[in-house]
Amino acid sequence: MERIAIALGGNALGHDSAQQRATVAIVCRTLVDLIEAGNEIVISHGNGPQVGMIHLAFDTGAAQNDAIAAMPLEDCTAMSQGYIGYHLQAALQAELARRGMPWQAVSVITQVTVDAADPAFEHPTKPIGSFYTKAQADTLQAQNPDWQFAEDAGRGYRRVVPSPRPCEIVERDAILSLLSGEYIVIACGGGGIPTVMTQDGAKSVAAVIDKDFAAAKLAAAVGACTLLILTATDAVYTDFGKPTQKVLSHLTLAEAEHLMAQGHFAAGSMLPKVQAALDFVSGAPGRRALITSPEAAADALRGKSGTEITANKQAFIG
Repeated sequence: MERIAIALGGNALGHDSAQQRATVAIVCRTLVDLIEAGNEIVISHGNGPQVGMIHLAFDTGAAQNDAIAAMPLEDCTAMSQGYIGYHLQAALQAELARRGMPWQAVSVITQVTVDAADPAFEHPTKPIGSFYTKAQADTLQAQNPDWQFAEDAGRGYRRVVPSPRPCEIVERDAILSLLSGEYIVIACGGGGIPTVMTQDGAKSVAAVIDKDFAAAKLAAAVGACTLLILTATDAVYTDFGKPTQKVLSHLTLAEAEHLMAQGHFAAGSMLPKVQAALDFVSGAPGRRALITSPEAAADALRGKSGTEITANKQAFIG
């Protein structure tokens, strides 16, 4: 049995509750396929659109109604972990029941420690919330002077917030205990709730951890051999979206670093996925990372689709 850590992109989950439920139901068929094939899985997910919408909703409500309190960004991450995790575990349990499989799914509200001195706090880069035109972004910026916006990979403008690198998963032991009990665990949703350790104990901070970096930490923490990053594209490409685009079926660490230096991967989309894959693969021998779409996940695990990243051409021994 192979233990696989899976990272689901927040953008791929839909833009409202109904759409998310429908999308998750489809994705969970693929996830249960992986279990039926004899694998053990732990799941993390993004929350970029969802946490932005939650935060905006509370800010808008608080500005219009004194009975509604503004909500800290880290609390919005916890809320997104709850409702996305609920949709995932409900869809997983329904699919498992349909196939007569005895597994159970559970969501863990997860805190992830970060370094209070991380320079990311001074340079917000993580896109959250909806896509806007330049005019819409300028209007929101004027209404919310503390917010910052940036263009996101040619798709429009989004709010950007600090995105410190994850250090440790606070609930690691609980996650491992659940996995040993044959639970399908959903953890580190939205990258986890960012937490710094102080003399008075753990304290949450206003930031959003990139879910791919958190997924790499989760994969290492639970002893996974494979990190499977599921996104909107079936593989990693050079010159993506151009007539000269080329699929990359396999990358070594050195090859990936060379392509990153050449600027082939967009900062708001593929770059953090490749960087997270490199972090995971370089952490111990015999690891691999796969980047593909949910529909191609099973083929990617068999080497027939997606992009595989290993330390070298013969590195994976799982």
